[in-house]
Amino acid sequence: MESAATRLAEVDANIARMCKIARRKREDVTLIAVSKTHPTERIAPLLEAGHRVFGENRVQEAQGKWPELREAYPDAELHLIGQLQSNKAEDAVDMFDCIHALDRMSLLKALAKAMDKAGKRVPCFVQVNIGDEDQKGGCPISEVPEFIGKVRDADIPVAGLMCLPPAVIEPAPFFALLAKLADDNGVEGLSMGMSGDYETAVQLGATHVRVGTALFGARS
Repeated sequence: MESAATRLAEVDANIARMCKIARRKREDVTLIAVSKTHPTERIAPLLEAGHRVFGENRVQEAQGKWPELREAYPDAELHLIGQLQSNKAEDAVDMFDCIHALDRMSLLKALAKAMDKAGKRVPCFVQVNIGDEDQKGGCPISEVPEFIGKVRDADIPVAGLMCLPPAVIEPAPFFALLAKLADDNGVEGLSMGMSGDYETAVQLGATHVRVGTALFGARS
């Protein structure tokens, strides 16, 4: 099996290659290592290899793993990339440096209240239901401008837009649409692209790619 450092170098080289093709700077793309479902002993080698930005899907799982890891690596940065229940808002604000799935008013109100209580502001990506899929979370495309305005009114920093394209369709048009939505609404961040399509996402403007399998191998 490849070492964590080798896999990290491969993914990083792929990102750098796509940045060069798109005439972008490598430092403009943040690689989020998606460590969901992986135990601390699988995460530690990536930390040892120098990587510092990680993503988790569930608040409770992160609470079980990251206090120990952050004690050893206090400069580690943790992103919540999965759906967030409103009743977990306080825990999310306490645990994470960035939230990628702000998609509805109930969650917006819960996060604003939690941030006010904690005396801190956590940057949030607005998740867009880019493929208009009933089974997926995300703000409807038509409501994105109004929702971004409400997020700003709540004094929550808008990190950008996030999407999960439909699984069985070529993702490039959806990435391009998200980039246009971001440009139209004056936001810069684009959280898009996973292990199977992060290279395409980088070429189309992704500022944050969420890569799990390519770094950790298949989940058990």
